[in-house]
Amino acid sequence: MRSLASKPESSLATPVGDAAVAPEPAARRRPNLSGRSRVSTLTGVQILATGSYTPERIVRNEDLAELGYDADWIIQRTGIRQRRHAPPDQVTSDVGYEAAVRCLQAADVPPSEVDLILVATMTPDSPMPTTACLIQKRLGCIAPALEVNAACSGFMYALVTGMQFVKTGCSRRALVIGVDLMSRTVNPADKRTYPLFGDGGGAVLLGPGEADQGFVSYTLGAEGDADGWLCQPAGGTREPITPDGLAAGRHFIHMEGRSVFKWAVRVLVDSSYDVLHHARLSPGDMDLIIFHQANARIIDAAVDDLRFDRQRVVINLDRYGNTSAGSMPLALDEACRQDRICRGDRVLLSGFGGGLSWGTAIMQW
Repeated sequence: MRSLASKPESSLATPVGDAAVAPEPAARRRPNLSGRSRVSTLTGVQILATGSYTPERIVRNEDLAELGYDADWIIQRTGIRQRRHAPPDQVTSDVGYEAAVRCLQAADVPPSEVDLILVATMTPDSPMPTTACLIQKRLGCIAPALEVNAACSGFMYALVTGMQFVKTGCSRRALVIGVDLMSRTVNPADKRTYPLFGDGGGAVLLGPGEADQGFVSYTLGAEGDADGWLCQPAGGTREPITPDGLAAGRHFIHMEGRSVFKWAVRVLVDSSYDVLHHARLSPGDMDLIIFHQANARIIDAAVDDLRFDRQRVVINLDRYGNTSAGSMPLALDEACRQDRICRGDRVLLSGFGGGLSWGTAIMQW
């Protein structure tokens, strides 16, 4: 992870080129998602280090084409060129553990100093014990371990929760992990959904920070998906898994692509405007933008509406696909390793997806 060095003067210059963003006195005003989410501040907390891990196996669009998929359609409609798939003997806790180890190594902090573990996932090893507890045991931490399931926005929910523990003094070193093995949740016969998802995860270590560090503005929200736009019908108490359900693929993810696309763009744009307005900042004030890596067309539509400088938007879904809760910490760690973030930078983060739920924030690094 990059050290918290001062930002070089050159990085403060107004961006140039076609993607330049003209300074604005404040973000354009928009309604606060019909009053369904509250915008707050959570500072005095910092990210001490990041880490990530993805399985070794790369599945390219060309590999899927051999199975009857349209490789050109995948790249044109999603921006995804390849994704990672875990082997059968690798489970979610394995991937989350590896990301956690890399994070702690980057921070030079031993597991014994971790006093809280939060794991965001929708693909746990098993219903019980939780993946969080399995990672806790493997790390050897003496710490409470909690699992959060908010699908693709899960990392943001877990991050806010961990920051609150640190802010209140209940934790000094909180390890927040986002990880999913989405290849286990999609139907290989569903040519519209199967190519979208991949496996991977990332982690961040939180600790007390300066008064100006942390979320200068954040919001969490949900719109219960009563219409089943994005769901796994079977596997819970409403519809236990049966032989007939398995044969019908009821345990796989079902997604109404067009409806989810429109919802995602709306919530991504509106929640970003909400946090910008609350912080009295403009799109041009953001040093880096990290959106959930779901679909390049969703990101493109939001960037156009928000007038962000495209050079400041992190994109890695072309290599990893949609890794759900693993998406944002994976992108965040990659940005840190590329020295794209330093002390004092403002980073806009936004996760959105199943639930339907979202979490958007502006972090002062």
